[in-house]
Amino acid sequence: MQLYQLTATVNLYDAPTGDRLATQGAAGRFLWAPTLGADRTYVQLAEDDYGGWLDAREYGHLTPTTQPYRPIARDRAYIEAALEDVIAFCLAAQQVPHEYLWGGTVAPNYDCSGLIQAGFASQGIWLPRDAYQQEAFATPLGGNSIEAILARLRRGDLVFFGAGDRATHVGLYLGEGQYIHSSGKAYGRNGIGIDTLYPSEDAVSRAYRQEFRGGGRIDRSYVPLG
Repeated sequence: MQLYQLTATVNLYDAPTGDRLATQGAAGRFLWAPTLGADRTYVQLAEDDYGGWLDAREYGHLTPTTQPYRPIARDRAYIEAALEDVIAFCLAAQQVPHEYLWGGTVAPNYDCSGLIQAGFASQGIWLPRDAYQQEAFATPLGGNSIEAILARLRRGDLVFFGAGDRATHVGLYLGEGQYIHSSGKAYGRNGIGIDTLYPSEDAVSRAYRQEFRGGGRIDRSYVPLG
């Protein structure tokens, strides 16, 4: 496997054929790739171990590197000091023209977990890519009710949603019951907004409250398995 550094944003797809976006790699990130194929090659981003198919038209954005990728581990003290800047990143992303993009991790268009990952990455803190992975990675904040969990949530924690057996949506808790997140069109929004976990007449807040799963605290940064 060859390690490359990206010179521009690239798109990774979830299949060797088709155009369903899986994730994006921003300029400066590292990825692992075997011998590059004629059409698409399955590659893996180094910082979060997330894989996808890279189109041959984007091979020109790969620069081979002989330097090993060395992740920087971040502890809770570092993370806690950076949380206001993470929040500021997400609030700033809300202020520019954007829309929800499945697989989006690069400004201006994000999906839910892409916004969270990008916000933390802006401060040198890497998280797993998808909402269910972020849920499993975060330290859970237990509670038998929304009210009990709300009592434990702190500003900068993550809040998770989903009707099945794992999280399908994630937001960043702002305090006072509010959280910022990027949501799709299904609940009446197409992008980043602020909603509440408290009972509300707002359709988006109400829909997500019904699927609220719990909260999680980021106590460390993700370190790649390889």
